[in-house]
Amino acid sequence: MAMHPVRKQRLIMVLFVVIFSSLAISLVVYSLRENINLFYPPEKLVNGEAPIDRTIRAGGCVVPGTVARDPESLKVSFAISDGIADVTVTYQGILPDLFAEGEAVVVNGQLHGDGSFEAREVLAKHDENYTPPEVAETMKKNAEAQGIEHQKACGVMNYGA
Repeated sequence: MAMHPVRKQRLIMVLFVVIFSSLAISLVVYSLRENINLFYPPEKLVNGEAPIDRTIRAGGCVVPGTVARDPESLKVSFAISDGIADVTVTYQGILPDLFAEGEAVVVNGQLHGDGSFEAREVLAKHDENYTPPEVAETMKKNAEAQGIEHQKACGVMNYGA
């Protein structure tokens, strides 16, 4: 039994659309996968739950007393904490005006195999009442787990943890 020419033409057209659409979706997903910056709190960085040498976002509160600036360059290092773990961050560049010890910060960069985090971008809050949502959620969860009443993301932290 032969297929009618019009049906055969429709079938070929449908197959072409399906194959072309699948290819286009695959390319979009592949390119987006390379550009996704997932957020990881310091606890997950320390526990090895974050990918090594891939661009990710991390955030926490800048641990007081850990900001060290190189007097000869724009290199700075500091530790961020989520109340459970601390991670040392290095950054080459000018820090945002509202960057301060004891305040929330989000960093974009790469975690290296030795546990250090090299930031390409440092984002600080844009006013004194704002904490980045990812940091606030992590800090709230950790404060509740430690039995601390959560008032301000960085204000209730035990930096000696």
